[in-house]
Amino acid sequence: MGEGEIMESLAKESEYTPEQYLTMERKAEYKSEYINGCIFAMAGASRQHNQITFNIAGELRTQLKGRVCIAYSNDMRVKVSQTGLYSYPDVVATCNEPNFEDSFVDTLLNPAVIVEVLSDSTEAYDRGEKFAHYRRLSSLEEYILVAQHRICVEHYVRQGELWIFAETSQLDGIIHIDSIGCTLPLKEIYDKVERSEGRALIC
Repeated sequence: MGEGEIMESLAKESEYTPEQYLTMERKAEYKSEYINGCIFAMAGASRQHNQITFNIAGELRTQLKGRVCIAYSNDMRVKVSQTGLYSYPDVVATCNEPNFEDSFVDTLLNPAVIVEVLSDSTEAYDRGEKFAHYRRLSSLEEYILVAQHRICVEHYVRQGELWIFAETSQLDGIIHIDSIGCTLPLKEIYDKVERSEGRALIC
């Protein structure tokens, strides 16, 4: 969701319908998320965040080339129909025919994989409440959280009613995304990612 940061509510006194949100969102100059009648503006992404998202999207594009699978980054909105959440994951992918909410073809309903790059302000939200929303997506098979200030990737895989968790924090590690038949080497995820003071990111 951009850097994934929810900065402020635009609906402190008024509640909006999903239709009103979508009408405003499609005309807005910046992205906002929506839940329970409230619209939340999103902050811009950091350099590290942008680089990680670019790296992941690039890896998936290469591996999905010539296949029926498809991936989107940054601007593809996802709706959790069961809870009413509209959000912007950093990367989404599916090997099924993509289903969209309407003829605008800008709101995906059936992602198989969601990737979020964590920020300090939304790390707990991405792991907790947001993941609780995403888990309601029957199509979702894998949820991946990527730290931007240290080498750490958390991988959740659906197995029936359970979600199996694994963490990888070594630069030579590899994330296997079985639902779309792809791999994400951590050395590629973190390629050219630097600390804010300019030093290379290391374990």
